[in-house]
Amino acid sequence: MVTEREFKDFMADVCTPVAVVTAMADGRPHGTTVGSLASLSLRPPMVTIALDHRSALLPKIRRTGRFGVNLLGAGQAAVAGAFASPVADRFAEVEWYVDEGLPRLRDAPGWLVCLPKRFVTGGDHLLLLSLVARVSGARAAAPLVYGRRMFGTHSAFADRQNTSITDQIAAFAR
Repeated sequence: MVTEREFKDFMADVCTPVAVVTAMADGRPHGTTVGSLASLSLRPPMVTIALDHRSALLPKIRRTGRFGVNLLGAGQAAVAGAFASPVADRFAEVEWYVDEGLPRLRDAPGWLVCLPKRFVTGGDHLLLLSLVARVSGARAAAPLVYGRRMFGTHSAFADRQNTSITDQIAAFAR
């Protein structure tokens, strides 16, 4: 039998993208950090996220039938930490605005508007299979990832961002 500790230690070595999932309910913004964002389908465009069954955000998404995905970039570890914490107002420390009726973080490099189509139970989490209704702001930025219980980035991409296109082409041609 695999222990919870063994599984957690193994999965700590798997880097995951970091995003803040948001919803608007009762006129207030709500959000949480996830490390479970994954592409599911191209035709139609779909993604998956997983939320704990006890997530306060889950009933709001079920009720409204939509959510936003704010893909975080390198340097936004504090934002990820704030939305993973138990503080009452997670939006107090970030700049955000309403986009298509959903809370959008101003500095997030990528944005999706999603419509959950199916909820699938997976142990202590619920997997949301969701149609992507809109993609916006997907700009070339080093991604924020979570691995080995730390926030970081893909260093090769971050290094390339600081190099001119001419230098990148020259390096590739070598």
